[in-house]
Amino acid sequence: MAWDFETDADFQKKLDWADAFVTNDVEPLDLAFRDTAAPFDRKNPVYKKLTDPLKAEVRRQGLWACHLGPELGGHGYGQVKLALLNEILGRSMWAPNIFGCQAPDTGNAEILAHYGTPAQKARYLQPLLDGEIVSCFSMTEPQAGADPKEFRCRAVRDGDHWVISGEKYFSSHADFAEFLITMAITNPDVPVHQGASMFLVPRETPGLEIVRHVGIGGEPLGHGHHPHVRYDDVRVPAENLLGGEGQAFVIAQTRLGGGRIHHAMRSVATVRKALRMMCERALSRHTQGSLLADKQLVQQDVADSFIQLEQFRLLVLYTAWHIDKGHRSEARTYIAAVKVQTAEVLHDVVRRALHLHGALGCSNEMPLMHMWQMVPIMGIADGPTEVHKVTVAKSVLKQHQAYEGLWPRDFLPARVAEARARFADVLEHEVGNL
Repeated sequence: MAWDFETDADFQKKLDWADAFVTNDVEPLDLAFRDTAAPFDRKNPVYKKLTDPLKAEVRRQGLWACHLGPELGGHGYGQVKLALLNEILGRSMWAPNIFGCQAPDTGNAEILAHYGTPAQKARYLQPLLDGEIVSCFSMTEPQAGADPKEFRCRAVRDGDHWVISGEKYFSSHADFAEFLITMAITNPDVPVHQGASMFLVPRETPGLEIVRHVGIGGEPLGHGHHPHVRYDDVRVPAENLLGGEGQAFVIAQTRLGGGRIHHAMRSVATVRKALRMMCERALSRHTQGSLLADKQLVQQDVADSFIQLEQFRLLVLYTAWHIDKGHRSEARTYIAAVKVQTAEVLHDVVRRALHLHGALGCSNEMPLMHMWQMVPIMGIADGPTEVHKVTVAKSVLKQHQAYEGLWPRDFLPARVAEARARFADVLEHEVGNL
């Protein structure tokens, strides 16, 4: 029976190295180059000069692209070890790129590996795995939100080409990407989960237009790297169809499941950082005659945050274990559950840390407001919280069944009567001896 909470010694050495490396060599990049899209700009010569030696060192340590199996150039560490590594990488916005496991490229590489043809893999997958290019997943539409039944972007076959027409919103890093993976309706006469397909669209294809640059809250209007994209009769060769026609939903779920658990893995690091800042503040700040750490309500915040962090971390690791074991049904349920918890735990712990810092916490001189901004994003990215709660509930309900008759299975009068009937002889003997 293998049921423990230990990391094997060899991989722990790699984690210790990664911890020191991120602290000393990667996190300083966060402070010097603060644009959140900077790590994805492969054409900036300054960034390239700074990061290429760091990436080479990661490769020498055998930690490049840990999400990949050996057949794709990774080491086959699996999701549990990746989760432990991401608890370190999640501290830094540059670290995932330095280690070759950044979103959305990890998910895009996964579906190319699963569904790409040899020619598609050579052109798109290998440069992506090598860290030479970045990609974009172009799925969300302005009018549709999280409901694909409202998608309008169409792709129509025209000889040996497909012609794509429509608009997409929040196509992250489309401005940096060498190619986009685009979902479009190819058969509007069947349900969308049967009538949507995926296409590989090179960024420079005629008709592909960035309508405007979209940022997240706090970024000026017209700036940001999550563009509103228009496909104006964009023609791509028929061989740019990814997977089979009508397979977009199967492909998307392959991608999004991994994206959700990876967001959760990195969020463990964010929550841990917020708890650290909370504790340091409590131990350093005097008010009303004593340290904040001596106030019972502050102690309650610290205790609640620690408990939530540890529960969240264990659920992330348990989910990763299900994935490694190939438990597909369980993994789907637990991925949904951990996706829900990501936003909830971030909300609670970051709010407490920010509150204890007072005005300083609300300022731009601490990272807490940026961390706070991630709360609603994590509740929406890769599907809203409500959708994942529905997934969890349906899975749990399948494990149970309705009771027959008027009263519930645990209705005590009936249960007591059954028990008394079973032990009638003993009960009569006991009564007789009174």
